[in-house]
Amino acid sequence: MFQIGEKILYPMYGACVVHAIEEKEVLGKSQTYYIVNIHHNNMQVMFPCNNVEKLGVRPVVEQNVLDNVLNTLHDGETDATIKATQRNRHYLNKMKSGNIYEGAEVIRDLVRLNNNKKLGFADKNMLDNAREILTSEVQLVKGITHQKASELLNEVVNI
Repeated sequence: MFQIGEKILYPMYGACVVHAIEEKEVLGKSQTYYIVNIHHNNMQVMFPCNNVEKLGVRPVVEQNVLDNVLNTLHDGETDATIKATQRNRHYLNKMKSGNIYEGAEVIRDLVRLNNNKKLGFADKNMLDNAREILTSEVQLVKGITHQKASELLNEVVNI
């Protein structure tokens, strides 16, 4: 169970901080909820404490893991032959997993694809979302501003 003040990653939303843990009644059912603040977009969301695993919510990574992700962002192969609809579904599943390495792979692959041809609307949105999620985690792990985290990520992926 997460504690108030703990830094976590909520897939598809980004890194956030547990603001409160409260008992709430939703649709006639009483459950304990995490209420989290997502700093990069000034949003607050809540989700049931017993859905953490299902949602892929996890603590933010340690500094050494983040450094490894950033240092290996260019490693690995990209399959440029996958059709756009398959690619989008594949990348969406990676993003929903909450795995930082899989999120970084989405960024790597879409940046490479963008270097060869202009990204379509869905791919561009996926890249922007993946970048925002990783940027938010960089921000919380390194204790830097969102702007500095974004600049660091841009530098790493050569944007």
